[in-house]
Amino acid sequence: MVQARKLSAPRRRAGRTGAGRRYVPRWRVLAVFLLPALLLYSVFIVYPLVSALDYSFFEWRGIRQTGFAGLGNYRDLLSIYPYDQQVWRAFAHNALFFGGTMLIQNTVGLLFALLLFRYGRGKRFLQAAFTTPYLVDPLVIGYLWSLLLNPTFGPVNALLEGLGLDSWALPWLGDTRTALPVVILVNAWQWVGFPMLLFSAALAGIPAEYHEAARVDGATAWQAFRRVTLPLLTPAIGVVSVLTFIGNFNAFGLVYAMAGSTGSPAGSTDVLGLLFYRVAFLEGGVEAIGRSSALAVLMFVFIFGVSLLATSYFRRRERKLV
Repeated sequence: MVQARKLSAPRRRAGRTGAGRRYVPRWRVLAVFLLPALLLYSVFIVYPLVSALDYSFFEWRGIRQTGFAGLGNYRDLLSIYPYDQQVWRAFAHNALFFGGTMLIQNTVGLLFALLLFRYGRGKRFLQAAFTTPYLVDPLVIGYLWSLLLNPTFGPVNALLEGLGLDSWALPWLGDTRTALPVVILVNAWQWVGFPMLLFSAALAGIPAEYHEAARVDGATAWQAFRRVTLPLLTPAIGVVSVLTFIGNFNAFGLVYAMAGSTGSPAGSTDVLGLLFYRVAFLEGGVEAIGRSSALAVLMFVFIFGVSLLATSYFRRRERKLV
């Protein structure tokens, strides 16, 4: 009886893995599939982050490391002219960039998602049309809009003048009052399809019974949206908000294409990405590596910290829905 039991175990195992096949532990299978992604992530994400942190604590003369600087590079960024002014100005522009994009892009994206969800006519075509721009590189989008908004031969001003709105034909990217709002509008236009798709998927996941119950209780369309639909969209709103924040505080390509490396005119469109580029490759001098690495670390710490706080906040909101 004991021998029969001992012999039955290998047979059961052989039956699980197949006749003649060797049993492979699960962790090895997971390692085979996860190791390539882990290597790529380590090489292109972890290693540059660790290198930047290391470089930021040393003094540099060109590409030669000369000594330990401690927090000296960070202090220089916040106390030496012109960095002490440019850092805070660029940070303020990033905050405006994020706030304007959130307000326009996500509000319009939610509106489009609601309209497509309710009516659905031409849904596939419209989804493809709205999502196509964010598949194009921001540099290309920026250069195209720079041509469209050109005050000399651009079609935007030509159209305004043809409609008799000569006073509206402005040097959009050459005026300090309009340059940043225009860049924000172009950025929102490019990415409006992203929140639209996420909100569309979230709306499709809301049970129809909830809206029917609201109508039976006498709720208006606005009340049903505010009390039923909007709270249930909290997970999608959280994802869109965090990703929009990360993308806008890392903005570079679009602003560089539309305003150049200095954030013209007169620095009115300067953002942290442009400042990092200038410190690292144009204006940093012999201390370029140390100071640009310090700026990169500050950007990472701020973006990562705020993203964690925002994610934690939205998760608490989600738990209250259960």
